This record gives sequence, structure tokens and C-alpha cells, in this order.
Amino acid sequence: MPTVKRQLEPVPFTQVSLEDTFWAPRLESNRTVTLPHIYRQCEATGRFSAFDLNFQRPVPSPIVLIFGDSDAAKWLEAASYALATHPDPALDALVDGVVDKIIHAQQPDGYLNTHFTVVQPEMRWRNLRDWHEMYCAGHLIEGAVAHDQATGRRKLLEALCRYADHIDATFGREPGKKRGYCGHPEIELALVKLYHATNNPRYLKLATYFIDERGKEPNYFTIEARERGEDPASFWAKTYDYCQAQVPVREQTKVVGHAVRAMYLLSAMADLAHENDDPTLLETCQRLWNNLITRRMYLTGGIGPSRHNEGFTEDYDLPDETAYAETCATISLIMWNHRMLQFAGESKYADVIERGLYNGFLSGLSLDGARFFYENPLASAGAHHRQSWFECPCCPPNVARALASLGGYFYSTGPKDVWVHLFAQGKADLKVNGREVILRQRSKYPWEGEVKFEVDVVAPQTFTLHLRVPGWCERWSIHLNGIPLPGLAPAANGYLAVEREWRPGDLVEYRMEMPIQTVWAHPAARYLQGRMALQRGPLVYCLEGVDHGGIGLDRIAIDPALVGSSQFTVEHQDRLLGGASLLHGRGFVVDEEGWDCVLYQHGRPSIKPMEITAIPYYAWDNRDPGEMRVWIRAGAA
Repeated sequence: MPTVKRQLEPVPFTQVSLEDTFWAPRLESNRTVTLPHIYRQCEATGRFSAFDLNFQRPVPSPIVLIFGDSDAAKWLEAASYALATHPDPALDALVDGVVDKIIHAQQPDGYLNTHFTVVQPEMRWRNLRDWHEMYCAGHLIEGAVAHDQATGRRKLLEALCRYADHIDATFGREPGKKRGYCGHPEIELALVKLYHATNNPRYLKLATYFIDERGKEPNYFTIEARERGEDPASFWAKTYDYCQAQVPVREQTKVVGHAVRAMYLLSAMADLAHENDDPTLLETCQRLWNNLITRRMYLTGGIGPSRHNEGFTEDYDLPDETAYAETCATISLIMWNHRMLQFAGESKYADVIERGLYNGFLSGLSLDGARFFYENPLASAGAHHRQSWFECPCCPPNVARALASLGGYFYSTGPKDVWVHLFAQGKADLKVNGREVILRQRSKYPWEGEVKFEVDVVAPQTFTLHLRVPGWCERWSIHLNGIPLPGLAPAANGYLAVEREWRPGDLVEYRMEMPIQTVWAHPAARYLQGRMALQRGPLVYCLEGVDHGGIGLDRIAIDPALVGSSQFTVEHQDRLLGGASLLHGRGFVVDEEGWDCVLYQHGRPSIKPMEITAIPYYAWDNRDPGEMRVWIRAGAA
């Protein structure tokens, strides 16, 4: 059976410097605004002080309080990433204070969960389906690994190793152990990180057990419910699809249930496919990826249309105004696709990363860095707005840790290869075949499609530079030291491969044409028929009420034939929405004249022309409140 080991090695974010006008200001705002804001919120809501173990809480407790440890852990992970790239004594002191609190809360047997230590110690490990104990453990492990890597101080890592050892002693197939696994996957991918941080195979074996045991009969969630004296049929979700435990993972054919849980599970499955050289896990990931991307993903990279289960329903069920599309779900989608990308460098995975980053992820954060979307609908009547915090605040620290480690998504290397997955002005310090290579990008991406790559090597060196051709890009050109390479075409994986002996100062000029494009949904996506969306480069655009004089946006239509003509133009404004390219064009609107005191009439309504303005979707709800719409009626006047 062929190997399924990853052929690419992602370049750590600590070796990537983003120096553009798009991402660099956001990373700075994340460090100086978002992280302090989340710290204050965690402090005010008792998420840090919980580790002092002197709080009171009613029983039963709201589930968002039961898994509150995870919010502190994600802040710690994000802050550690920030320290790794920007040493900051003040932030380091805050981090160290949180670390000491977490260590203080650890029990003599290694257990580390504030709720089940203080409030319900008798319920330890008795409701894995619902109560997030291992989920919290996973985020604490990720925070500990990040802290160790950023600071070199191993005290938190050692504490979390003791906790992982406790979990390993409690769960497994050996006699006397519980054959359980977490209802909310997360610990599995965290254990893989812990394995790499410690070189202890015990953690990899435990992660493998959790994946392999999930969904087997008799189902553990049924067993533990009966042990608690509950009827398993009373489970509110009515199906273990919700937590991806309806059947063993390798038998699953569709992405189902809670979206974030599904993506964390699939991320761990991709990790273990590589670590264990397991083609059955990789094949399962590929099968579920095809279902998700071709039938269940929003144009923005959002996933999960339903508020009821925070997740998936049926194929092509993609309502726009009621879309749930949780910010955390897009983040975890990006995480999974980044893992899948490393197997063979297939551009389709980078396309999903880019779609999510520039649209469904970035919309989750306000331009000022202090307000957040939990849900990311593709239309709004004007009542949906970002908030400074949530009763369930999982998204804000998830946004912070994703931004703080953003550079890690841009590049990979191979034995004789450099892969460029994403584009932004900046620098990457690489090693190819043990030798240093510095790659610089010069670009105004995503506003313009021209990217210049400056290659700096100590001495002439032969390797292949792989440049991704984005899925949205239909025409491109490439020059090497001013000489065109007209015969160069993308390989089957969607990358242009420039192989040569590179010399200091070599320059590659890559131009991706970036016209305004119309996007249409599959005929089975019933909510979107008769509508189109506008996209330019990686950015999905939307209409906002503030630009259209209070006219109801669903009354506006665009003739798709005009979109590629001179009737539609691009205007970049440096001072609007933090600097953004707007789309201007001619549309038409249903006229209200003749409708006074009339609800229905037999005559066809009259229409009149109007000028429309579209802004990047990520930037909506940063000005005066009002309507928003991505999918616009299509038709000719």
C-alpha cells in the first residue's frame, strides 16, 4: 500500500514576517487591542480566577461555564504566539500569571478542570458526550505547547503532561479503563502536538485510540448515559451525528453534526493519517472533504447553516440570511485544509484556506479589533451586529490565536522545493535541503494581483519554486528576471513550478489577472436561485444599506452581462474601511411608485436604474448599521 506521509513541511509562523498593508495592521491590532480586550473579558467573567478554585456555581451549571477553562487556554495560546514574534515583558507577565493559576489548580492525580474540581467532583468523566472535559484538556495542552515554544519555560507543559498521563491512565481498551472519547473533539489534535513537543509516543497512541474508538458499538455515549441513570433516547440532539459518533469515523460518508466538532475531528484524522501512515484515514478525509466543499460550504468559507445544532443539515442547504456559519467553524475548516495541503501540495486545499481567511474568518472581527461575530450570515435585515463578548465566548480567543499564528499558512518546503500558498508582502526565512533561502514578496494583494518574488540564497542553489494559481484566477503571466515564461502551465496540483539554479537577486514577477467576477450557486441550492454574487480576487463582496440610501437591498438587481464591462469599475479608497477596493456599477431597483396602500397588484412593477456600490464582505457592519446582502438578484432591465 502506498505511503500517505506528508510531502510538504509547513513553515512556522515565527519564520514569516508579514509587512503588507492588509494583514500586518491586523496582526498589530490583534496584539495591542484584541488580546488585551479578551484578557479583560476573561478576567471580568471569572475565567482566570476560576483556577484559584474558590468560586461557587449552581448545579446544574450552564454548559458555557463548564467549559470556561478552554477560553482562558485559547487566550494563553494566542498570547504565547504573540510573544514568539514580539517579545513584550508586560504581556509575558500576564501570561506567567495565568500559567501559575492553571498549575495551582492541578490536583495530585494530575486532573485539571476547575468545574469538576470545585462544583461537581463526583461527576468527573461521567458525561463525556456533553460536558467538554477533554475539550478543555485539549485547549490547555495546546496552550501549554505554545507557551513552551514561545518562552522555553516548561512548567505548564510539564503540568499538562501530568494531566495527559492521567487521561491516558483513565481511558483506553485495557482492563479497568473507560472506553470513552470526548463528545467535542479537540484533545486528539492537541495530543499530536504534545507528542511532537515531548517525543513521548504515549500521547500519539492515546490520540489514535480516541479516533479509532469513536462511534463503535456498543456506543460509549449510550453506555455512560445509562450509568448516569438517564435514558439515552432523551439526548436533546436525538442522534450521535451531532458529535460525529454515529458510526466509526472511517465509515462516515458525509460531514454531519456540529461544525466545529467535525473540523477538529477531521484535523486530528489528517494528523494521524500522516503520523501512522494510515491511508484509510486519509481516504476518509478526502471523501468528507468532497462532500463538504461541493455541497455544504458557503461562498465565504462559512460552514454550518443551522443554529439548532451549530452545524450541518442537508446537502445544498445554504440559506443566506439565517446562515449560522460560526467563526470558529471557519477557523477549524482552515486548520483542517492546512493539514490536508501538506500531503501533496494540492491547490484546492489552499483555495479553501484563502476563501476562509479573507471572508468568513475575517468578518468575525471588527476593524477596531474589539468586537466579534459569532455567526456570519450572508444577508442581514439590519439587526445583526458584532459584540464585544458573548455568553459563549469561544470565538474571540479563537480569532486571536488564528491571527497570531497567521504566517504559518503561507509557505511550505520540501527536500528541494519551496511552496507559496498565499500572497502578501513580507519575508520568509526558509531552509531547503539544509541551506538557507530568504524569499521576499512585494505585493498589494488582495487589492492587486501582481506579486514579485525576490530570491536570496547564499550561493547558487537548485530547487523548485511552486506558485499557486488560485481557483478564482483564469489568466496569469510569469517572468523570470524580466524574461517571460509563456510555456509554463500549472501542474495537476494547481501550482506553477519554476525549477532552476537560483542565484542571489533572482526575481520572479507573477501577475494574476483580477477582474470582477460573477458567482452562481448550484441549482440545488434553493435559497440562492436567481441570484449571483460578486467576487474579485479572493474577496467576496456584498451590498450594504449605508451605500444605497436606505433602499431595501432585496429590491436591487444587477444585469450579469454588465459586470465584466465598463459599467463596473474598481475604486481603491485608502481611508475607507481601513483601506479597501470598492466595486461600482449600474443596477436597477423595483420602484415603489404606485404602491401606496397596496400590498398586491396585477401589473408588473416598474424598475429604475441606480448606481450600486459593493464592499468586501469581511468589512460589513463597521459603519452605520443597516442591511447587508451577498447574493444579489440577477436580471436584465
